[in-house]
Amino acid sequence: MLEVSVTRGLGTRFIGHRIIHYSKIPSTMEIAKRESLQGALEGTVVIADEQTAGKGRMRRVWLSPKGCIALSIILYPNIAHLSSLIMASSLAVVHTIAAITGLWSRIKWPNDVLINGKKVCGILIESGVRDSSIAYTVIGIGINVNLKTADSTGISIPATSLSHELGREVSRLEMVRRLLVEIEKLYLSVKSGESIYQEWRDSLETLGKRVHASSGNKVYEGIAESVTEDGSLILRCSDGSLIKLNAGDITLRD
Repeated sequence: MLEVSVTRGLGTRFIGHRIIHYSKIPSTMEIAKRESLQGALEGTVVIADEQTAGKGRMRRVWLSPKGCIALSIILYPNIAHLSSLIMASSLAVVHTIAAITGLWSRIKWPNDVLINGKKVCGILIESGVRDSSIAYTVIGIGINVNLKTADSTGISIPATSLSHELGREVSRLEMVRRLLVEIEKLYLSVKSGESIYQEWRDSLETLGKRVHASSGNKVYEGIAESVTEDGSLILRCSDGSLIKLNAGDITLRD
């Protein structure tokens, strides 16, 4: 069973100790949110071989056909650590891709992962609030591992997969196991007060580029100049002014 294969000898303190596996479901995020509200242990992972109605940021569709990774991780962070989870999750994917495949990937602000300019991974983070504190956080991650071009309908374009970049298939099991280890390592670093901001900033491919950003009916255009330690993007507009853009409200395109 996949659950046993993932957890056996994993070496984490808590992430991945409980795996909920489905062969095919609409959304791992929805299952994970339901589990968290029922008191699931921190580190519980919901994983599906095929996801038919997943969602990305700003309500965009993120499909995960067979051969991809679709999983969601339940965490109960302090509210002070919430902004760092964007950094931790995207860096964990970058680390995992490098360790398992040797491929070099970059992060498109705030947390898409690209290889050669094409999207290979999407990340969505959702939290529930109770009495002004975080009741739960779910990190949803979709990685195009062995995605075939014929199966890519509905996936954000331009997209790629690890198998396409390598010219061979990649072990989903190895990717999942390493990903859980990397996420826990970075999450624990954040909780202990360590900063992962600089590594995340240095991994961004967005900085220095001209981008278009939209928030509701507002559209901004300018140079992505820097990012702040809370993960916001600083945009230099054509009139020289600076605008701070929060990741949760913005759709970004080059």
